[in-house]
Amino acid sequence: MNARVLDGEIITSRLDDARAYDGVRTRRVVACLIDYLIVGLLTIPFAILVLILGLLTLGLGWMLFTVLVPAVAILYIWNTLGGKDQATVGMKMMDIRLDRLDGAPIDGMTAVVHSVLFWAGNVVLTPLILLVTLFSDRKRTLHDLLLGTVVSRADR
Repeated sequence: MNARVLDGEIITSRLDDARAYDGVRTRRVVACLIDYLIVGLLTIPFAILVLILGLLTLGLGWMLFTVLVPAVAILYIWNTLGGKDQATVGMKMMDIRLDRLDGAPIDGMTAVVHSVLFWAGNVVLTPLILLVTLFSDRKRTLHDLLLGTVVSRADR
């Protein structure tokens, strides 16, 4: 257990407590499914705007459909995971959050890179992403290891 001394008092991080990782794998999967649903729902009003823009520009605006879902997802991740709670809506519902191991808060760019690595990893290495959690400390995934982050229970 990592401990540090601050003004003569021993301080331990909540990330050092093994209970902070109980059920994290399952909670991450459910949170991911909830977030996919939310991004899908958020895409609908933007799709309507792109449809109207396409009509106004004689079809040129419809090219935005190619980047619509990723753009909505990135905005969603930037504003939720990169926000003060360090969790998406799905993660909040599952009582988990993303933390950096160095103790710094998650910023929007780190949140987006974390998610892009997750999506890219799933395209190429789907089984490996989840298998890594079985053998890594703190049930960290491959993209967690690359970015120095960890997902933990927010309630512990």
